[in-house]
Amino acid sequence: MRQLLYTAGFLAIIGAAISCEDQPVEAKFEDMINMTIYDYVAENDSAFSSFLKILEAGGIDKTLSAYNPDGLDYTLFLPTNEAVDLFISESDQFSSLDDLISNKEYVSILSRYHVVNMGIKSDDFPFGALPEFTLSEDILTVSFIVQPDTSYYSINNQAPVILPNVETSNGWVHVINETLTPVTNTSYSWLELQTGYSIFKDAVDLVGLDDELDLNIKEEGEERRPFTLFVEHDSIFERRGIFTVEDLAAEISPGDDNYTSINNPLYNFVAYHMLAESWFLADFVDVSTNYTTYSDIPLNVNGLGLDILINRGKQDFDTIISGPDTTIINYIGFFYDESNVLTQSGAVHLIDQIMRQVPPSRQIQTFWFFEEPLFSEYRQEPGEYMIEEPEALIRVSWRGPDLIYVKESDEDFPTWGQDYLSLTGDFQITYRVPRMVQGNYLVFLGAEAFNGLNALVEVTIDGKPLGGLIDLTSGGSPDNPFARIELGTMNFLKYEEHTVEVRSLIPGRFLWDYIRFEPY
Repeated sequence: MRQLLYTAGFLAIIGAAISCEDQPVEAKFEDMINMTIYDYVAENDSAFSSFLKILEAGGIDKTLSAYNPDGLDYTLFLPTNEAVDLFISESDQFSSLDDLISNKEYVSILSRYHVVNMGIKSDDFPFGALPEFTLSEDILTVSFIVQPDTSYYSINNQAPVILPNVETSNGWVHVINETLTPVTNTSYSWLELQTGYSIFKDAVDLVGLDDELDLNIKEEGEERRPFTLFVEHDSIFERRGIFTVEDLAAEISPGDDNYTSINNPLYNFVAYHMLAESWFLADFVDVSTNYTTYSDIPLNVNGLGLDILINRGKQDFDTIISGPDTTIINYIGFFYDESNVLTQSGAVHLIDQIMRQVPPSRQIQTFWFFEEPLFSEYRQEPGEYMIEEPEALIRVSWRGPDLIYVKESDEDFPTWGQDYLSLTGDFQITYRVPRMVQGNYLVFLGAEAFNGLNALVEVTIDGKPLGGLIDLTSGGSPDNPFARIELGTMNFLKYEEHTVEVRSLIPGRFLWDYIRFEPY
């Protein structure tokens, strides 16, 4: 496994390295204005006739012949004929193309899995999940592979892009030389199918978290949230003299074999590898913060430097001596090429050291309602969404006027994530934020403060008033009406959740962006 440097500078370098390849490719039509993604595939049937039949059998040929009704274009990851042949030859289910396209249910999913409901040029590929779902309502991921003689994008760590950026009238086509296989594995079944991860998988079984890892968020009626899983290869354990799960249990939890107890050290070791919500590598870049785990303490990921580092400075793993220079490895890193694995449970990342629980440090924590599943759903498409079922929210509650979630289309809109909550009238709104490491914090409220119609409000945290009377009619500016309002300090005594409440003292409008805690 080969570790890659991932930084903004690195992306600039690789961008320059493939700049010639990434220029838009003309689709060779006389009138490009009227030539769609479907037209491109049909016109080049000598190279793409197999997937053309898959698109038609899947019933999305007309979709790709038209403009996206959402106004966002489409993106097709287009397998070559050879890629489809390889897919069929490796399949246990299909023996021929005719066999494949006769299975209407599967070919419908397969064709839609290759189409993203948004036009995305390769310049805008993230190092992680694409910003929009496919037409099968799945997520695709992108990684960038650098080898001695070549570099390329890879979709789902599976399919190299061999011809990017074919521009058509209704979106982009990126040619791939492997057919994408729809993700059906949970994180647990992914572990079961891999070779070389038996120690961690056996630990999952031993502590009884196998059901938790076997989460399929697409199952009807499933209400649990996705998670991120960090995993060590067996060789990482073996390098430290751990060859079986029994060795691991003796190392982590000596004298306590009640492994299924939430207070057991081995249980918490495994649960510490599970972060709440699904986070891809791109999400860690330019951020250093604590992430809520399924254990009794959080985990720190620092993406501010040249690499993305876990628990930097908490434990010394190796000392590297090269001439007069000595380097101490005091962090856990990622195997970038092998990370960003996508399952129906969330993201999986592979790490290069044994990740033990360590005492957490306070970090800047900014909360902007990301934990609300309903808001995450609305966040996918700009618009104003009235919350008609308060019980659908798990961390936000309110009384008084209608609560509206707003997602702006302008990427330069001056809020955290280009979204906010909106209330107008006499209101009281509470937000239960995730657990934070105990200690003193300076607290900031992000809200619009540049409108005479805005409310005067009071903020309390865990019932304690903070910041006095807050006049939201001023404080912002014409260029940025959303202000960062300092509320004061809070001393949290335990690692636990906290309740933020905003109440109108003089009714009016309230546009809430975030609540932020900075170590003080």
